[in-house]
Amino acid sequence: MEKLVINGGKSLFGSIDISGAKNAAVAILPAAVAAGEGKCVIDNIPDIADINCLERIVESLGCTVERNGNSLTIDSTTLNNLDACTEDVRRMRASYYLIGALLARFKKARVELPGGCPIGVRPIDQHIKGFEALGADVKIEHGAVVVTAEKLKGANIFFDVVTVGATINVMIAATLAEGVTTLENAAREPHVVDVANFLNAMGANVKGAGTDIIRITGVESLKGCNYSVIPDQIEAGTFMIAAASCGGEVRVSNVIPKHLESITAKLTEMGVEVIEEDDSVIIKSDRNLKGVNIKTAPYPGFPTDIQQPMSTILSVAKGRSIINESIWESRLKHVDELKKMGANIKVEGRTAILDGVEKLTGAIVKATDLRAGAAMVIAGLIADGTTEIYSIEHIDRGYPHIEDKFKSLGADIHRETE
Repeated sequence: MEKLVINGGKSLFGSIDISGAKNAAVAILPAAVAAGEGKCVIDNIPDIADINCLERIVESLGCTVERNGNSLTIDSTTLNNLDACTEDVRRMRASYYLIGALLARFKKARVELPGGCPIGVRPIDQHIKGFEALGADVKIEHGAVVVTAEKLKGANIFFDVVTVGATINVMIAATLAEGVTTLENAAREPHVVDVANFLNAMGANVKGAGTDIIRITGVESLKGCNYSVIPDQIEAGTFMIAAASCGGEVRVSNVIPKHLESITAKLTEMGVEVIEEDDSVIIKSDRNLKGVNIKTAPYPGFPTDIQQPMSTILSVAKGRSIINESIWESRLKHVDELKKMGANIKVEGRTAILDGVEKLTGAIVKATDLRAGAAMVIAGLIADGTTEIYSIEHIDRGYPHIEDKFKSLGADIHRETE
């Protein structure tokens, strides 16, 4: 069992490079399986547990995968297995993108139902709706999604809710369908755009990604390409919030500032100085923070993945703050861990009411999920005394070498094995 041990109270100074976007990379890797010829060379891949898991999954399908630093080469021409049913598949949410990729290329697939963080009910009904609209027969058998189709034909598909997963999955499937597919009420997140750009680099014809209407004109085949994943908006936001919480001055580099606008706006409202540069943002903070209200929303609204780290900084901001979590119904489980450190937070349904306290104090806590883990790291960094964080396998799913990055900024943090 591993844990993170943090001695808090230190200001942060220096520069940090942000890794490739987890939420883009975990869709791009499965999408590469749809290439019928050539190799995909994907750069700026984050070194995280979810990517390692996906590597094993695509290898189990017969693909050849080579890793060289932050670059990953996938040769899917050797793929010989359409049955993705392993423990790794069950472990992670993003394994469901294999359904769209295999359906596009082979017109059939069997993929076990996905896992992921326990942050609420995460149905795949909109995925199924999209696949069926394209002409696929979809069944749930023995805990797996089984899809088959004689052929896929373009269709007009209106998503009942804004859903990143279904938008990407159906977009991947539609790339090799006959005719034109229109996705309405589509998600607009940066990683949706990144996956669309990757598909286009493979020879697809996807237009409108980044808006709520995406049009995909089917092509006969996809082939390998070279591509570089965008910077991770959520990792960047996490380090921005950490710098604002701890005080000091930190340059967060290798980012796209436009992707961070909703986070920047809230930090500025709290009294933090945020300076935007071409591919970096500078955070200057004297820890004189004031409370704000936040409601999570699909992009370009405030990201649900940043809500939990934001709750940590708001727990020590002056006055009352209110967080409304409109995306996931169980994304406030980490509040009980913050309370162990002295936070004054009351939860009513999907709403958290935070009355800022003067300080947090070190305690033994756990990461209840990926982004909750980041929230606890920030709490440990600002707390008086020593904090021990357990269940850090959640953190490793989405943050590459988090302790090393914070150490480089002057934090007292290290990993221990028990």
